[in-house]
Amino acid sequence: MRQIAFYGKGGVGKSTVSSNVAAALAEHGFSVMMIGCDPKHDCTRNLRGEVEIPTILEISRDKGIEQLGLEGVVKGDKIRLDEVIYKGYRGVYCAECGGPRPGVGCAGRGVIVAIDLLKRLNAFEVLTPDVVIYDVPGDVVCGGFAMPLRRGLADEVYIVTSADYLAIYAANNICTGISEFATRGGSPLGGIIYNVRGMLDDDAVVHEFAEKVGSQVIGHIPNAHQIAEAEIEGNTVIEYAPDSDVADLFRELALRINTNTRTSVPEPLAPEEMIRIGHVIRRRTKEKYEAELEV
Repeated sequence: MRQIAFYGKGGVGKSTVSSNVAAALAEHGFSVMMIGCDPKHDCTRNLRGEVEIPTILEISRDKGIEQLGLEGVVKGDKIRLDEVIYKGYRGVYCAECGGPRPGVGCAGRGVIVAIDLLKRLNAFEVLTPDVVIYDVPGDVVCGGFAMPLRRGLADEVYIVTSADYLAIYAANNICTGISEFATRGGSPLGGIIYNVRGMLDDDAVVHEFAEKVGSQVIGHIPNAHQIAEAEIEGNTVIEYAPDSDVADLFRELALRINTNTRTSVPEPLAPEEMIRIGHVIRRRTKEKYEAELEV
């Protein structure tokens, strides 16, 4: 069983990438499970035609986990796998960790409880997926969101970023988290995925960042209209526009990830280097803006 974690700044297209990779692997014949770790519980929506599924934490609370504890809920057979795991496109197993009630508890702690519950329910042994994908928010400061790194749950981590400075800043922070835990049995970095977002499309910036932290750019997804159209319909591009060029790019990315053997413990960039990259991004963004005004 291969376990992969996708990290990235909120809004960078992490769930778009991870759900399309899941769909592409399933299309290729792999049994895939995707676990959404965002408390907004919308990571797997495009695999299920935008149909929401109950979250693991919601079901756990309904079954009395706050009174009985995790052990009590599991031993009492109060939760079944089919209550927390649902099938999506091409049979992809979909699960959403969910979060605490608004204003109560830590969202990251919810990830810990949810994944522990899946393990105690023997979800991986019963369903025997070939690939497990974790879609994780980029806030590795929180212990729960760093869980796939700390416990080495993932065989490797992939960081999704755009050429936007804040996305690369978040990617650098994630590299710091990876380097912190990788030497103690945590997960290594498998590569950087460049997902075009915002005004600036500059793959040189992303390639330079990947090289400087000691990694590789393993995929480049353009800002294609089919992606937005597919998500309006609650689909992945693999399902919505299977013959499109961007669908083929997702297929290539999925297979490249599945066969990747190059991992590393990244060396996060110093603040001074990040400032320099920020200046480069701002200058190139300004140049592009001014060029478009002239047109």
